[in-house]
Amino acid sequence: MANGSRQAVWEFFGAELKRRREDAGITQVELGVRVFVSGGYIGQFEQAIRKPQLDVAQRIDEVLQTDGFFERLCRKLIDDRRYADYFAGVVELERLATKICEFAPALVPGLLQTAEYARAVTLAMNPFASDEYIEEKVSGRLERTQILGDATRPVYWVILHENVLRIPVGGAAVMAEQVERIAGLARERTVLVQVLPYAAGAYPVMTGSLKLMEFEDAPPTAYTEAVYSGNLLDDPAVVKRAESAYDLIRAAALSPEASLAQIESAAEDHRRCASTT
Repeated sequence: MANGSRQAVWEFFGAELKRRREDAGITQVELGVRVFVSGGYIGQFEQAIRKPQLDVAQRIDEVLQTDGFFERLCRKLIDDRRYADYFAGVVELERLATKICEFAPALVPGLLQTAEYARAVTLAMNPFASDEYIEEKVSGRLERTQILGDATRPVYWVILHENVLRIPVGGAAVMAEQVERIAGLARERTVLVQVLPYAAGAYPVMTGSLKLMEFEDAPPTAYTEAVYSGNLLDDPAVVKRAESAYDLIRAAALSPEASLAQIESAAEDHRRCASTT
């Protein structure tokens, strides 16, 4: 489903929610209390600013007695083939976050990827997929990067293991372009980037990536990802442990200035390699 089509359905969701809520004689605040969110949340749902998660849609159906209408609509929107089932909710949360802190142990995070890098990663993970499937996935990846160009973009703090800069995903030319993009975003102060060098040795969460998200009017969440699986965590105690792990990684990382120098050096190495092949 194209992005414009999804937005149109979200607007329909909001309009229907408002109509059915008013028909039931319930205020936004009253509905919010009964589905365990704030009245402001309900207002944002109705204006298609915030996309409700499936469990919220199910509770709205129960309160308004709408026979699963909002659940079915929500499932239709979640069923976007460009994103893995376990990641679809994260995409929506990225758009709402006021701050994102991310640690990447092996691959450039999706929010920073170029088209060619995203294509190389997708093809490596799906070697028998059709061109249409690959381009669909790349389109979804690039759509996510647009939040960094928004006037209301989140604070984005990313720590890259040195692996990320050195593994030649897609070849030297692709890597040169990708690493230069990261350097450019760091120089523009669009993102704050640090590098965890090989010399740092062992570090927390060595088995996968880690993303922390903060919101204006909702508790923070953490997302961890491993092979073909991901976990969106909102238990306060677990999120606090994830935040502590990120702090330890940050303490072992190079300073932003030293990190930028290392990123620029890696880009130069890839450029040199590309020119000799």
